[in-house]
Amino acid sequence: MNHSEFISHCQSIVGNAYVLVDPNDQAPYLSDWRNRYHGKALAVLLPKTTEEVAKIVKACDQASISIVPQGGNTSMCGAATPNDSGQQIVLNLKRMNTIREINPSNQTMVVESGCILQTLQEAAKTQGFLFPLSLGAQGSCQIGGNLATNAGGTNVLRYGNARELCLGLEVVTAQGEILHGLRSLRKDNTGFDLRDLYIGSEGCLGIITAAVMKLYPLPVTQWTALVAVPNIPATIELLSLFQKRTAALLTGFEMMSKDSLDLTAKQFPHMKNPLANDPLYTVLVELSDHEGEEHARNLMEQVLESAFEAGIASDAVIASNLSQAQSFWTMREHITMAQAQEGANLKHDISLPISGLDAFITETDRLIRDQFAGVRIINFGHLGDGNLHYNIAPPLGTNASEFNRAHEAAIHDVVYSQVEKHHGSISAEHGIGQLKLPDLEAHRGSVAHQLMRSIKSALDPKNIMNPGKVLP
Repeated sequence: MNHSEFISHCQSIVGNAYVLVDPNDQAPYLSDWRNRYHGKALAVLLPKTTEEVAKIVKACDQASISIVPQGGNTSMCGAATPNDSGQQIVLNLKRMNTIREINPSNQTMVVESGCILQTLQEAAKTQGFLFPLSLGAQGSCQIGGNLATNAGGTNVLRYGNARELCLGLEVVTAQGEILHGLRSLRKDNTGFDLRDLYIGSEGCLGIITAAVMKLYPLPVTQWTALVAVPNIPATIELLSLFQKRTAALLTGFEMMSKDSLDLTAKQFPHMKNPLANDPLYTVLVELSDHEGEEHARNLMEQVLESAFEAGIASDAVIASNLSQAQSFWTMREHITMAQAQEGANLKHDISLPISGLDAFITETDRLIRDQFAGVRIINFGHLGDGNLHYNIAPPLGTNASEFNRAHEAAIHDVVYSQVEKHHGSISAEHGIGQLKLPDLEAHRGSVAHQLMRSIKSALDPKNIMNPGKVLP
């Protein structure tokens, strides 16, 4: 089957309107949202059903045409961008956006991969449930991509990553067969866990087309506070205090450095930190309670009072209403947007044992500033689960692109060497994609890397599923 025949065959499967071959029509699908990676495609395909996906994959298998699965195209690592050969297809799943079922008895929802995350949150809420996965990109990212990258976000501390929220998957294999695994079971010990194999595989083993996701009772109330802390040890003490006193009620614990909030206020002046004296670190704390407002507020006030007495907090603001609470979260979520407005920067999505955070930050800050004078360290993240977004912005007045080209490799080496020293991970929630591909083998070790290669070869022997991502 030549390329012309392949295109005609795909048109017969999904319809001419959903096989994009014109470069102008393809353009939105060929670059990542950070504008870092750009590619070309033989075609961009927009299937509507799992059966259409299976037929397309079978055709690709027969023609040895590789596939780049794509959801909301919000990857931070270039995982959903084709290469520049023009020989790959992009398989975008946005038309597969049906919520097939919400089951109150099971506390589950069955959703197709193209469903936008925020749509799932809103649908669950209308039924009196919480779907807790929450990301800055939730208005555009899709649940299939969230599962393919094992996305994290702000609620991992209480509810876990996407992996912990998923009970079953429907997957199209690299041979175009359909794995029917949409079971809403909490317990199922029947051999290898194929669900966990596909979650986090970034489309390199198969294409997730639908999933069974967990739901939780909707909290009666949520209380949010901003807390000023002097240093990272105090931040960790504050986390421990909240965990001991509030247990499962603690659903958010986000750390923001002074530099990260200063940058946000520079780009978005109405988002200035409301805490006095520009603290070195600001913590956003959220409690979600099923008892009532008075219980949650009293707990928040009691823990903060203990924190003041212990000297680990110097100031705090408790949101007085939902609007103010949302403004606190908006300030946190706009740090990434502020960085984009400021210009290109070097991102590091890393995780560390909480006990090693202080040593990592102290040592790495010093090494970076000693070797790269004038850089700005934009450090923030989900401190409750040890996930830092440790990003480096070029010195003021320099050409960002030129600085990054000249120093990117050296800065990555410093940060990743420190991650290894402190027993962390070079990718907490963004995945590997093509950005971190050169660093993966050294990080995971040769044995783990070879095992991943063996799994890839077994499930995708022709290497048509997202080649050049995760594994070289």
